[in-house]
Amino acid sequence: MNWTQLLSDKRLGMEEYSDRKHDRTDFQRDYDRLIFSSPFRRLQNKTQVFPLPGHIFVHNRLTHSLEVSCVGRSLGMNIGRELQKKYPGLEANFSDIGSIVSAACLAHDMGNPPFGHSGERAISAFFAEGGFGEKWKEQVQAEGGRWEDFLHFEGNANALRLLTHQFIGRRKGGFALTYSTLASIIKYPYSSEYAAPKGKFGYFQSEEETFHKIIEELGICPDSENPNKYARYPLVYLVEAADDICYQVMDIEDACKLHILTKDEAIGYLLNFFEGEKRERILRVMRMVDDANEQIAYLRSSIIGLLVEECSRVFMEKEESILRGIPIGPLIDHICDPARKAYAECSAMAYKKIYQSHEVVDVELAGYRIFSQLISLLTEAVMSRKSTYSKLLLHRIPDQYDTQVPTTYGKIQCVLDYISGMTDVYALDLYRKITGMSLPAV
Repeated sequence: MNWTQLLSDKRLGMEEYSDRKHDRTDFQRDYDRLIFSSPFRRLQNKTQVFPLPGHIFVHNRLTHSLEVSCVGRSLGMNIGRELQKKYPGLEANFSDIGSIVSAACLAHDMGNPPFGHSGERAISAFFAEGGFGEKWKEQVQAEGGRWEDFLHFEGNANALRLLTHQFIGRRKGGFALTYSTLASIIKYPYSSEYAAPKGKFGYFQSEEETFHKIIEELGICPDSENPNKYARYPLVYLVEAADDICYQVMDIEDACKLHILTKDEAIGYLLNFFEGEKRERILRVMRMVDDANEQIAYLRSSIIGLLVEECSRVFMEKEESILRGIPIGPLIDHICDPARKAYAECSAMAYKKIYQSHEVVDVELAGYRIFSQLISLLTEAVMSRKSTYSKLLLHRIPDQYDTQVPTTYGKIQCVLDYISGMTDVYALDLYRKITGMSLPAV
């Protein structure tokens, strides 16, 4: 792969249209287009890890995405400067890498359903664990549909669909983002047929043609180990690193605010990222303030700075391998030993104390029940449109979703488009209303 082709400002769906009468670059316009979009705005009411706030404000999908975008911009700017030094005569948009990565970071979670990652698991479980969901399997497969798309429902693949699909009344190309920004969110560049064992994949069957257009336009090479997969677009590593940096540190900060971790426990885990003189200097600064939130905020900023520099270093060291399409794993796995050890300790602790805490498990339990009911009732409605109840229920689905698509695969996907775009509050409210648990005020 080569950087000149990889950094393309051509827009999906607008390949023949070019407007250079503006001050912003096309990548900056991608960023602005995402910021002002309704799907991005709805992230403010989608769970990140912890239940949405009562009196204590923790991260939601919106604040998480904004923070990831800031970190991604720093990573991209670092890499742009280093690549400019390495390839001084190359005509490539190195100065735009920060804008591309920051825009992609804004979009990286836009395809995630309500209730955090438990939403993805709930959708997959509905189609995988027998009962009502599995009854459509033979019909989908007989029509040539890819059942694995539902069996391993993936927020990453759904983000690509949300950004590129021409929903009813929308323009060709969806958001009409640049090819480079779109490629930067495709974390798993293969279909659901090759999703095992973790169930991760990058695009639904409905977006396969779009995926290959991106591959061809940017000159992304096949995977060096599997001909059915493709190499990662290089900037995906930076988007992934920004996400890895943010969620690990922010989850500890939120857990402390919710008293899942004590102040001393949180500070202890965060201090482990440093040693020697650097650790002593940080401790001296921390003694200047008594407020625990300020101490943790200072630690958080110091860790982010450290990890940004480390991930930038790793990317440049691995850059030639990345361009050859050799998988290198997440950048965070290659950082210096003290930081890598501290990161692993935080991950192990988070899995045990945070992600299995009552607050988080309660969200997952609610998500399973709500998704099961919504998918079941809405899918039955689009499959059997003539019943009186179906006609009433179909009135709840916005016009942009094509409930009359002819295939069973398309009908299920229409339902999942609607449900995955919901906020937590909207999904809960609709569940209560259509199950009769609450009624409009009379």
